[in-house]
Amino acid sequence: MTAAQHTPQIVGNQASPAPQQLQILWRDEQDTQRFAQTLAALPQLRNAYVTLHGDLGAGKTTLVRHWLRALGVQGRIKSPTYAVVEPHEAGELSVWHFDFYRFDDPREWEDAGFRDIFASPGLKLAEWPEKAAAVTPVADVAIYIEAIDDMQRQVTLKGMTPAGCTVLEAFKA
Repeated sequence: MTAAQHTPQIVGNQASPAPQQLQILWRDEQDTQRFAQTLAALPQLRNAYVTLHGDLGAGKTTLVRHWLRALGVQGRIKSPTYAVVEPHEAGELSVWHFDFYRFDDPREWEDAGFRDIFASPGLKLAEWPEKAAAVTPVADVAIYIEAIDDMQRQVTLKGMTPAGCTVLEAFKA
């Protein structure tokens, strides 16, 4: 058995019995910025876990930077590639930006205090979530970003929990 099989999930949540999906095309970075502003305005995401999927250079970190700016985060917003997590404050909202690209051992969760972060209120954003899938909860919303060319991106949102499905409903409204 692997270490991942011996390490329980950080916190549990329930997957939606009927996940929903929505596709959007970003023609340029301004579309990415507008999308991030829409996400920032949704109260359903205040205490959500959102995963970001896509190849290197697809735009995951760019989306997070625009999202954090739209939430009101000031100062430098750096990628958590080496630190694994970067905390941010947006007024009274706590936001944690994870990058699990270099994550190898699920036992690191306990040592790093990630169980406490995931159990606390706030927005959790995770790049390369598949590297930590054995210990994380089900994502409320999964965002898949696929580069079509240098500018355009095909974006697929999946509502994976009942809370995540309400986010997709808000996008459709």
